[in-house]
Amino acid sequence: MGIVSTKAVVFSALKYGDTSLIVKCFTFEDGLRSYMIRGVLKSKKGKLKKAYFQPLTLLQIEANHNDKKSLNSLRDAQIATPYYSIHTSISKQTIVMFLAEVLAGIIREEERNPSLYTYLETAFVWLDTHDDIANFHLLFLVNLSRFLGFYPDVSDMHYDAFSLVEGRFIPSPYEKLTLTGSQLVLFKRLLGINFDAIHTISLNKKERQSILRSIIQYFELHLDGFKAPKSLDILETVFS
Repeated sequence: MGIVSTKAVVFSALKYGDTSLIVKCFTFEDGLRSYMIRGVLKSKKGKLKKAYFQPLTLLQIEANHNDKKSLNSLRDAQIATPYYSIHTSISKQTIVMFLAEVLAGIIREEERNPSLYTYLETAFVWLDTHDDIANFHLLFLVNLSRFLGFYPDVSDMHYDAFSLVEGRFIPSPYEKLTLTGSQLVLFKRLLGINFDAIHTISLNKKERQSILRSIIQYFELHLDGFKAPKSLDILETVFS
């Protein structure tokens, strides 16, 4: 495929040997790509710095993409959009750790998806530049489902239950996997809004944990192989 210059968001970096990293990124031009970056953990003078490969870092990279290989090579990388608060805020770092784990587990396509890339980039810049972020991950996941093909059908929001299996509102809870009552009210408040309206949603600890667990269950039902992230418990502890 040749050399590609593209924006990229880092999903994960796995240590390989004593000095190298295998980095998974979602790129604007070619979707998900993995890179072997040799010697980056020992070199202090090279173009590639290990600090560039922290979760959800926004990069501008130059890479050699080969569709026949699982690992590509990275020629150069620069910070495309620097973060100013994420790395100094425990709550934001925890959200980043959680969302990076979610994204690494569900996005697997090696194909161009510019609208999804733009959503990720916009969301993470918003997270970095705002303070009212306790419910950010809830809205992020709900809106992410739109790009994955299972955003809730909102045509019958007046109904008294939401089927997690069918992804739509239903007249009555005829199965176990439904949201009703207070859970349904909270879930509805997340639908159809953007991050700038997130301050209008006020949740206590129990409500936030409950709705997050429901959203995770919704993802598990609609994504083959998806499991609750290991960092979920840490996230809930930080926002308790």
